Amino acid sequence: MTGQTITTDLDSGVMTLTLNRPDRMNAFTRVMMEEMLAALDAADADDDVRAVIVTGAGRGFCAGVDLDDDNAFTAARVDPAATDPDVWDDAGNRDMGGILALRLFNCLKPVIAAVNGPAVGIGATMQLPMDIRIASETARFGFVFARRGIVPEAASSWFLPRLVGMSQALEWCYSGRVFDADEARAGGLVRSVHAPGDLLEAANSIAREIADNTAPVSIALTRQMMWRMAGADHPMQAHRIDSRAIAARSSSGDAAEGVASFLEKRPPAFSDRVSRDMPGFYPWWQEPGWSAGGDK
Repeated sequence: MTGQTITTDLDSGVMTLTLNRPDRMNAFTRVMMEEMLAALDAADADDDVRAVIVTGAGRGFCAGVDLDDDNAFTAARVDPAATDPDVWDDAGNRDMGGILALRLFNCLKPVIAAVNGPAVGIGATMQLPMDIRIASETARFGFVFARRGIVPEAASSWFLPRLVGMSQALEWCYSGRVFDADEARAGGLVRSVHAPGDLLEAANSIAREIADNTAPVSIALTRQMMWRMAGADHPMQAHRIDSRAIAARSSSGDAAEGVASFLEKRPPAFSDRVSRDMPGFYPWWQEPGWSAGGDK
């Protein structure tokens, strides 16, 4: 898949999605959002895709929104003092980063960010719903919103404190400063830091570990269980889902194959596919709507 702003490549079960506007440091536009959504839809629908790597072309990951895009932040044009709920419930208020973040949240395949250079604004927040983040030594991060007169977007007020803790999240967002890959690692934002030439190899190594050794349906369930339970208010909610998932997977052919391959000391050959073999209780949640009432 080659679009105006991204490219994708599938190799042995690993899709690499590359933000491809190197002349603009891969600055984010509405077209990029739409093309990323389409690529994620394609990845989820394709059983041959076992993991997704997101990276940037050239020397940047994503330098934030393209300020030449008239709808760079949102299509909305509102009176900030309006008190009519319908003004704020208008779907035109939805920020592009949030639409992308929620799509990433709902992914069925693991997503790995390979941050090859500057990642500022939406370049930083789009990574938060991805599962594993690694960075090049040349990467820079910045939650610069307050310095631009706006606020964090892309549902990052939900994701960022859960990843790095409230104090660290607030310090980075309050200051709006740009920081290096070592600070990102120390703060828990990225897993590891690599020489630029080693970054994609490291990302592929992580993806291959998943693709070569694990059951696709188990991975899809695990991803949704972990992310959705991050907001649960009692461990009983996790117990309910864990128990259903264990019952379903223990009764599957994949479970028998997992045990047999372990005992026989051979690679597993899991046959269940995400496209057809998700358990009957999935999905176990009702997706909330956009409006305050939840019905839009």
